[in-house]
Amino acid sequence: DLYQKVFVFRKDPSDAYVVLSAQLERPLQNFTVCLRSYSDLSRPYSLFSYATKAHDNEILLFKPTPSEYRLYVGGKFVTFRVPEGGGDWEHVCAGWESATGIVGFWLNGKPWPRKGLQKGYAVGVEASIMLGQEQDAFGGGFDVYNSFSGELADVYLWDAGLPPSKMRAAYQALRLPPAVLAWKSLSYEVRGDVVVKPRLRE
Repeated sequence: DLYQKVFVFRKDPSDAYVVLSAQLERPLQNFTVCLRSYSDLSRPYSLFSYATKAHDNEILLFKPTPSEYRLYVGGKFVTFRVPEGGGDWEHVCAGWESATGIVGFWLNGKPWPRKGLQKGYAVGVEASIMLGQEQDAFGGGFDVYNSFSGELADVYLWDAGLPPSKMRAAYQALRLPPAVLAWKSLSYEVRGDVVVKPRLRE
């Protein structure tokens, strides 16, 4: 249970990462990924990387610049332009549904205009999931200049689209539905220079 704790990725650039284990029985027709990050990096970095043998960017939440987030599904992506962070925690949720191809993006509890991506696609289940690096091959192929440096917390993955009330609840760290990956019962392994520390403030 990592409640009120964070992963601190201390080095920049870094070869460190955190491997996450999830039990997925069937391909994902929908998903929502949420996390909180705190970083002063201005170069590109990866937040959440979910790779399969077929696609290294099966699901990827990536920040190419301080004013953009990208969500990849099955190797294709959409970009959301955001205000540059004012040196504070940023909470993001990105949701995708196969039936419509709609991608929803929420930053700090607020929705952005929805976009379209990979209608009819299914996300594979034999996955290598990690925080802090972008996989260019299944379980590896890192570019240290896409590595994350800073603090990460409140990481969740659901095999469903979340309604707006739950997107807001995730931002406010309230009660959430059972998740495939849940911060309060996370199965993880640290590789390299990552330290678990108490969160400094709410």
